[in-house]
Amino acid sequence: MTQRLCGRVAIVTGGSSGIGRAITRKFASHGAIVVVADITTDAIEGGRPVCDIVTEEGGKAVFFRTDVSIARDVDAMVAETVSRFGRLDILVNNAVLRAGKPLAETEEADWDRVMDVSLKGAYLCARAAVLQMLKQDVVGEARGRLIHISSQHGHMSAPEDFAYGVSKAGVAYMTRQIAADYAKDLIVSNAVAPGKILTGKGGRAVDPRWIEYSEGRAPWPRLGTPEDVANAKELTVITGKQKAF
Repeated sequence: MTQRLCGRVAIVTGGSSGIGRAITRKFASHGAIVVVADITTDAIEGGRPVCDIVTEEGGKAVFFRTDVSIARDVDAMVAETVSRFGRLDILVNNAVLRAGKPLAETEEADWDRVMDVSLKGAYLCARAAVLQMLKQDVVGEARGRLIHISSQHGHMSAPEDFAYGVSKAGVAYMTRQIAADYAKDLIVSNAVAPGKILTGKGGRAVDPRWIEYSEGRAPWPRLGTPEDVANAKELTVITGKQKAF
């Protein structure tokens, strides 16, 4: 298999589980050195730590314990990445939390918890990545690439999941703003906005009510998988063009 990301250095936030886990394995299979930035090595869906799996598969992935809602954690993680591997080519902003409540039931603590990880965390990671990328030489056509996990619910209502939907709308806007501000510096900012992805997580994610809702909106005869999103991320990096919004 052609290793299309050979030697590139990537950070994947929330990389221990679900979509982030699949992206980590996909990038590593194409030769990238992947930093898994997460608060735990445990996978929500179960299974062995992703870095162990990547090593067995012949790739390279390292775990940096990082709370993306804390600036010093994020800055230290990016600094350590560059110290160990020389540069930062790709940031995947994937870490997310959700409350699963409509507005009237969303407590201030719910709002703060979701926004701290899903939006503030994305901002802190993007800022640290861009500050590093601005100092780097151009490789190929770019100094670096930011890929944000938005959601279909960043562009339309997220039924009974108020804080999550607002956070993903913020990520979609942030993607456009970074793209506009830093294109001149050859820093690319794109987003992937998945529909319903079955990650192996339980609870609301697999509640029959919400599965039926998602199936009713999906033209494809199955719902998405983490591997579908990982493939889209890989294509975004390889094709390399910044989408104009």
